[in-house]
Amino acid sequence: MHTSINKLIFGIGLVCLSFTLAVGQNTKVIEIKTKSTSLVYAVDQSSRLIFQHYGKTVDSPENFKQHKAYAKPDTDRDFSYEAYPTFGLGNINEPALAAIHSDGSLNTELAFVSAETDDTQPGITETVITLKDRVYDFTVELYTKAFWNEDVISQWTVVENNEEATVKLNNFASSFLPLKAESYYLTHFYGAWAGEMSAAEEKLENGIKVIECKKGVRTTQTENASFLLSLNHPSLENSGDCYGGALAWSGNYRLAFQVDEWRTLNVISGINPFLSAWSLKAGERLATPEMIYTFSSTGRGQVSRNLHDWGRKYAMVGGTKIHDIVLNSWEGAYFSFDENTLTGMMDDAAEMGIETFVLDDGWFGNKYPRNNDDAGLGDWQTNTKKLPRGLDYLIDYAHSKGLKFGLWIEPEMVNPESELAGNHPEWIVQSADRDKITWRNQLLLDLSNPKVQDFVYNVFDSLLTSHPGIEYVKWDANRHVEQAGSTFLPASEQTHFWISYTHGLYSVYERIREKYPDFVIQDCASGGGRLDYGALKYHNEYWTSDNTDPLSRIFIQYGTTLIYPPVGAASHVSTSPNHQTMRMTPLKFRFDVAMTGRLGMELQPKHIQGDERVFAEEAITNYKQFVRPLVTNGDLFRLKSPYDEGGWASQMYVAKDQTSAVLYAFSLEPHLRGIYPTIKLNGLDAKKKYQIVEINKNGKTRFRGDGQTFSADYLMNVGIELKIADQFDSAVFLLNVVH
Repeated sequence: MHTSINKLIFGIGLVCLSFTLAVGQNTKVIEIKTKSTSLVYAVDQSSRLIFQHYGKTVDSPENFKQHKAYAKPDTDRDFSYEAYPTFGLGNINEPALAAIHSDGSLNTELAFVSAETDDTQPGITETVITLKDRVYDFTVELYTKAFWNEDVISQWTVVENNEEATVKLNNFASSFLPLKAESYYLTHFYGAWAGEMSAAEEKLENGIKVIECKKGVRTTQTENASFLLSLNHPSLENSGDCYGGALAWSGNYRLAFQVDEWRTLNVISGINPFLSAWSLKAGERLATPEMIYTFSSTGRGQVSRNLHDWGRKYAMVGGTKIHDIVLNSWEGAYFSFDENTLTGMMDDAAEMGIETFVLDDGWFGNKYPRNNDDAGLGDWQTNTKKLPRGLDYLIDYAHSKGLKFGLWIEPEMVNPESELAGNHPEWIVQSADRDKITWRNQLLLDLSNPKVQDFVYNVFDSLLTSHPGIEYVKWDANRHVEQAGSTFLPASEQTHFWISYTHGLYSVYERIREKYPDFVIQDCASGGGRLDYGALKYHNEYWTSDNTDPLSRIFIQYGTTLIYPPVGAASHVSTSPNHQTMRMTPLKFRFDVAMTGRLGMELQPKHIQGDERVFAEEAITNYKQFVRPLVTNGDLFRLKSPYDEGGWASQMYVAKDQTSAVLYAFSLEPHLRGIYPTIKLNGLDAKKKYQIVEINKNGKTRFRGDGQTFSADYLMNVGIELKIADQFDSAVFLLNVVH
């Protein structure tokens, strides 16, 4: 790794109050490096911190001292882009910071003070650059963490007010990134419930393209705070300059992409300023969420692999550990179950080789029993009519079958028909004198209130304390904010609600993780509703979508794993016809798709009998023995996109040492007789030979070379032709190095 001086200080005195901006060469260069990338800033002669470069490694950063920007016509300024542009120093583009100072001034002009570098943590270098307003005692610290091996950087800011009175922050972004190219292509994500993370790519033209959310909670179901940017041409899998970005924040966000009049792309990312003005009192500091970036000069595939490596290691719990195969009760039982229903499901689960049984919604509430979604939410006591012997009986039964036991909760929410709503109406998010608006017959608890934070924490903690046999929790959230208001926050700080809610949620998560650091928690939120790196770092896995249809999941999981680690993608085999789409698909297709992520099941297992039962048990065994380690820690290579013409999808995972791999191929639509896909593999050791063996065959071979050995260069440059043509045909192959 590169060397740096710990706590190296660059200091430049602040210029006087009235100054003339000089156009000259830079006086200081600050380089932030990873294995393959460089982020470079420079300090010019007027003490401005100027962005210079983010991309492929620059071996001679001192060359940036010679860099001179051209003068901007009719001004005393130049065409430089400040590292953190503010309103008030000639910036006419979207500002990263807009503040109203304590005397009412709307202008902020930041000058460089110092830079400190800390590389005491192996593989991570943290740099803090301090900027100070030229007039006011008002400071902005720019933080950057560089993750050397993963080629990832994260950025955030801390704003500090040392003026005599309150400063109002209207815009306070986490990061600013200017890019210069001939053209820019943005891949972003959109959708709805049961159709999350659809991917769209568009060319950015002059003006501002905004990806944002104002929902407050469950903010990633219809958009996602992440993107890919390709320079000069649409993104390619294995070539071209490509950036990936993701904001680690579970509240409202705004990503703005402005192609300005000089054809530079300005990317500003952070908390959405919508109704979120922050009153920063004298002596207070405000930190923004982390913005995650990576760069690849070899296309979007490497962008994804960088983010996957970083996410597994730094941004999720147990990201490199083997995940259990789960049977979740929801689609197999919904609200209609008793003890016998659940124990019967456990019997079948154990016989099939499943490892954890999860009891979903409907297990709680007595005065207001949870028999549907109309009542009981918030009353976390076991429903004695449904479960007369309580949770411990079910836990013990699961353990007797060799299964772990998990439970569903939705602790941020409350039904109007509940004891909690009656006892604590002041805990509900609300606007005084207005009717409360429900969604899915429920209201939202106000996590800006510390008492509500204590309640939500205690829901989790008391369940695990009272029932220590619980080893898995599915944390759900089934509505967003449609009517903001807090009885806890003062009238003058109601705009703090959106941020304070998310801070309150994170505070609860942190308390839970302090006591239960390795406990398995699924990030559910209606499926895909809280899929961001801010929430993921407290969870072991994420529920990708409530839509379990395998054809839908191919598209949903394609978009999801462009940014987020596949090891966390809970992917369940469900019944046919599917409960969301009513589509009928073969069991093999359902299993093969589910095995591209964290395999689980979402059905009544007794309905799988005969030959299908034999196939299911064999597929589960194959997943455990061969596939799961590759999904957990392997590199993902996308071979055929479901969005491309042809009606195919294919991908593979390759072990880090390139000794083994698993290949998947899917036929998404009917193909004419004799039209078969040729799949060119990727990521193998070009000097090695690999044996290919088909699994999940279901009595049929789909490759004439099944069991044979091929050189890696043949597999990657010529490829293999597979006999899959009918809609929902699929194939899975294991590859192993032959010495």
